[in-house]
Amino acid sequence: MGRNESHHPDFETVGPKLVNMNIPETIRVVQNTLGLEADGKAGPQTWEAIYTRIVPAAQQPSAESPLTSKVSDRSEKVIATLLPEVQPYARSLITQTGAAGIHIEVISGLRTYAGKIVTNARGGYSNHNFGIAFDIGIFDGTKYIEESPQYKAAGTIGVSLGLDWGGNWKTIEDQPHFELRPSWAADRSESDMLAQLRSRKDSGQAVYA
Repeated sequence: MGRNESHHPDFETVGPKLVNMNIPETIRVVQNTLGLEADGKAGPQTWEAIYTRIVPAAQQPSAESPLTSKVSDRSEKVIATLLPEVQPYARSLITQTGAAGIHIEVISGLRTYAGKIVTNARGGYSNHNFGIAFDIGIFDGTKYIEESPQYKAAGTIGVSLGLDWGGNWKTIEDQPHFELRPSWAADRSESDMLAQLRSRKDSGQAVYA
């Protein structure tokens, strides 16, 4: 959480107590204040509740109206590699996280089958191979921050936009990762979806058709 959250009206009752608490105890106090199960773990549900409480409804993102205006040149170069259906969601994520005081950039997008291997997935076995996935980085000015609680906050905002977030994965948690899952894959496993994506690519069929 940011340095000034204890001054927010919704946190005035807990702010003075935060000084001498360890992190799990602090999270439990916040969860109790928000009416959540107080397990001391700041998961997606906790971040979503905090975001909903702090950010006025008028400023919260809508999956029905993803942003189309351009963002930073750095992110736009990567966003341009994504499918047209995904690009507005990437821009919306940047804008909405920025409104919440979080500076992100899209730092990875399309990875071709024959491209440089940056993960353990071989060609055709990563959502990045099909232009539907991207990774973000948290920045403090121009400094890239590899680990930060703000990745979870960004994940909550991404989910509210309609994106799938790697921080919710059950096997390997990947907090910087986001993807726009096709509607036909809503109930499919990740491996089944990737198999269908490979088949569609081989046959020239559109991903979101």
